[in-house]
Amino acid sequence: MTPKTTPVRVWDLPTRLFHWPLVVLVVVAWLTAGEQMNIHRYSGYAIIGLLVFRLYWGVFGGSTARFSSFVRGPGAVLAYVRNWRTAPLVAGHNPLGALSVLLLIGLLIVQVGLGLFAIDVNGIESGPLAQHITYEAGRWVSEVHELNFRFLQAAIALHLLAIAVYLLGKRRNLITPMITGQDAVAGLQGELQPAPLWRLAVGVVLSALVVALIAQAG
Repeated sequence: MTPKTTPVRVWDLPTRLFHWPLVVLVVVAWLTAGEQMNIHRYSGYAIIGLLVFRLYWGVFGGSTARFSSFVRGPGAVLAYVRNWRTAPLVAGHNPLGALSVLLLIGLLIVQVGLGLFAIDVNGIESGPLAQHITYEAGRWVSEVHELNFRFLQAAIALHLLAIAVYLLGKRRNLITPMITGQDAVAGLQGELQPAPLWRLAVGVVLSALVVALIAQAG
């Protein structure tokens, strides 16, 4: 009989509320590109707000959300890859998973940044900051915007594959903890140290201000 394990807090609510709306918004932005540009534009604004919050929360948020808690050097990543089956289970991202997180955040930042300046073929639909560049530059940005999304799709596919491999190879479900905030896997090391509520409030206000400034500039 498998011994019961006590659930350990691994993800705070702000991190989870960043993750799942981002998933939905990326899908919405994908499905509305070129067809329903108002929805596409507003979903882009929302993604920008989430990314600003995640960057802030990666510095001032709960312990497992902080970049300093999971971003490691090449040596640590290679060591984890060589011994991933027997590596200790930790609350939060492992060294390899950290690369996936950084890649996804980086590609998303590039994607929304390009979208702000993109211009369609007819010059009718454009990003809120496209007025500050030429039509030719805006068309080039639009093409790179589309290309970068292919890279983002590939990164998302790799992320999902890694989740499946982790489930099959180490019998660890990474999805449920991102929903409940808790993990009850045996041998898990570490536990979430939450951030005070005032930091959450600052992050929300900061994100809203950035989005408002971008939208107003357009």
